[in-house]
Amino acid sequence: MLAAAVCLSANTWAADGGKNGPTPVAPPRKFIDPANMDPAVKPGDNFFEYANGGWLKQNSIPAKETRWGSFGILAEENNKKLINLLTEVSKTPSQAKGSIKQRVGDLYASAMDSVAIEKRGYEPIKTDLQRIDHITDLNGVINEIAYQRTIGEGSPLFGFGVGQDSKHVTKYIVSIGQGGTSLPDRDYYLVDNARNQRIQGAYKTYLTTLFTLTGTPAAEAEKNAATIFRMETELAKLQMSRVAMRDPNKTYNKFSVAQFSQTTPHLNWATLLPKMKVSGQDTMLVRQPDFFKSVDGMLTSIPVEDWKVYLKGYILRGSASQLSSPFTKASFKFSSVLSGQQVQAPRDQRMARLVDGSLGELLGQLYVEKYFTPAAKQYMVNLVNNMKETLGSRIERLEWMSPETKQRALKKLHAITVKIGYPDKWEDYNGVTINRNDYYGNLKRISVWGYNFNVTRLGKPVDKTRWGMTPPTVNAYYSPVGNEIVFPAGILQFPFFDFNADDAINYGGIAAVIGHEMTHGFDDQGRQYDADGTLRDWWGKEDADKFKVRADMVVNQYNGYTVLDTMHVNGKLTLGENLADLGGLNIAYEAFKKTKEGKSNTKIDGFTPDQRFFLSWAQVWRSLQRPESAASRILTDPHSPEQFRTNAPLTNIDAWYAAFDVKPGDKLYKKPEDRIKVW
Repeated sequence: MLAAAVCLSANTWAADGGKNGPTPVAPPRKFIDPANMDPAVKPGDNFFEYANGGWLKQNSIPAKETRWGSFGILAEENNKKLINLLTEVSKTPSQAKGSIKQRVGDLYASAMDSVAIEKRGYEPIKTDLQRIDHITDLNGVINEIAYQRTIGEGSPLFGFGVGQDSKHVTKYIVSIGQGGTSLPDRDYYLVDNARNQRIQGAYKTYLTTLFTLTGTPAAEAEKNAATIFRMETELAKLQMSRVAMRDPNKTYNKFSVAQFSQTTPHLNWATLLPKMKVSGQDTMLVRQPDFFKSVDGMLTSIPVEDWKVYLKGYILRGSASQLSSPFTKASFKFSSVLSGQQVQAPRDQRMARLVDGSLGELLGQLYVEKYFTPAAKQYMVNLVNNMKETLGSRIERLEWMSPETKQRALKKLHAITVKIGYPDKWEDYNGVTINRNDYYGNLKRISVWGYNFNVTRLGKPVDKTRWGMTPPTVNAYYSPVGNEIVFPAGILQFPFFDFNADDAINYGGIAAVIGHEMTHGFDDQGRQYDADGTLRDWWGKEDADKFKVRADMVVNQYNGYTVLDTMHVNGKLTLGENLADLGGLNIAYEAFKKTKEGKSNTKIDGFTPDQRFFLSWAQVWRSLQRPESAASRILTDPHSPEQFRTNAPLTNIDAWYAAFDVKPGDKLYKKPEDRIKVW
């Protein structure tokens, strides 16, 4: 996945033809604007600063953001488009019931009706809290854990879902995995330092506030918060690390339902699964078996009354941001400690994102109708074909890979499915009723629909037309089990792509994104999946060993980078994305050199085509970030910080050295023999 969050702005103003004459034409966009650069910095010392230093000095992070840069700016422009669409379709309740505009418009209208939301307070969850009060024994606890999923309240204690069986990709299977905690990573509970202590304190205060807002006496609310934190800490101790979970074979553990139930005597999956609307299943995938064995013991070692507190806390946390303002303020206050965000984003922005996340393929149809052109899709088709051909040539030339493994790699490359813009078959959310006077009810009905849709896939053919992102999303992804690359309409805009830009801009932008996603099929995780998406080893042993040597070199390079002076980038956690950045940029550059401009030396705004290619790459990652956000991302984000996504791949690409005359003595310089070559 590319990650981080994009929008095509018009290069000219329309003529109005009125009495005042035509509207003045805006000057052409400077695709590489020297004002955003810092010529005082040598390219070979810090290319990120050289390319973006002027912009970094001239800009600051808006109070409502945790970081700010190319992604954020374009995501904000994109969100404005969504708000305009939603405002228009929500103006009147006269749309045909069940239509796209009625459901999208009424969901947004209900979300923007803050007066009604304030009047309801926490009434939408009172029934849920009262139901938990009536639990009297462990069976009641376990039944509640199952029931909350089916009514749209989430997944307490453990993760649960239905997805493709990665070793039998034509079938869906039930999958369960570790869970039960609320802070972003287990280290927030287990690592004792000043930062984590501050976050832990804020979390306990948050929990205390939520209980108090529902009428719980202050002393009892504080006790409840301590209970929840203690239980979550125990769960965190049982969890696998993010790095360990990068190995898909470690998290692929298939059991018969009866067999696994023997290891968790208090969680009888033969009876528990039907309570979660799953029937007729004799096997299941368990991502972390040891977690469940230990959790089973916790069910009896922890009193039922404490479990009831835990389950209430789950309901409160999951709903707080959608209740009245005392709850939403408490939720934001805590999240700001984690992220550093200073003020909450305006409600229309938050609710536009909510509609996209809830009914994204309904809103997406309105979005692409207005903002996405067939020409953009065709451009992408042509570009993807060029990139596939280029990666194929690079694989054929690899000096470290045997002919047999090369042929398997090429087979996988040619089998990659490409999805561009929007789905060929839209999801219709059949059965979801949206009432413009029932905001919380709308969200629950959508959540229940999503759960039911998920579990009812069992026994059906795998639907390869489905998307994992909505069309307005400013991102892209690769699915190893689907062996597919997906580019939503939202990302096909500047700075990634612009029809009016020279090839260097588009190849340093969107082509590098295409290459990035293609390379994910051959990164440390993706390479373990075959051409049809099956988790199966297709490598010769010597080839695999040679790949690992090169991958370890990438790990070591990124391990040497730090943020906030002391926090090191985790080279193992970020390995897949780092390999994808390195591969994507190499592929894009070679493909660029096939173009007419790539073969020329004609300068634009004083820069050669090669220089513009690398500057385009750098400006995509232009970004400022709050310290709290930077620290959190080091622990949880598989992507490296933007300055290293810019600089690190370049140090391994010979053409960059030539383009900017980078020489020994420059801080980023690496000897030719030390430059890492993978794909």
